[in-house]
Amino acid sequence: MARDRSAMESAELTAVLDALDDADARAIIRGLEEPMTASEISDTCDIPLSTTYRKLDLLTDAALLSEGTQIRADGHHATTYEVAFDEVRIALNDERDFDVAVGRPEQTPDERLADIWSRVRRET
Repeated sequence: MARDRSAMESAELTAVLDALDDADARAIIRGLEEPMTASEISDTCDIPLSTTYRKLDLLTDAALLSEGTQIRADGHHATTYEVAFDEVRIALNDERDFDVAVGRPEQTPDERLADIWSRVRRET
């Protein structure tokens, strides 16, 4: 069990470090002052759309971005992305392993509900 936990924590640390090591991913984080679609992010950050989608996957896999849904009157809803952290801390614990802690802002009830629906949508 401890080995599984250690492997999972190592994977989380690696995902966060890989995302933050990527210049385009950092540009996306800096450019996301409000929720945006992939196209808007691509335009704002001057990154090709195909690259933008790869970087968004990298950042959401590391739980550094959250996904939402932009409801449109025409029925073609769009996925939006926003920064999902305030800080990232990496520390060396007593066992000499690295711990990663991602500080997240408090969510309103509406944001929690939107987060739940986004996860349901991804699973279906």
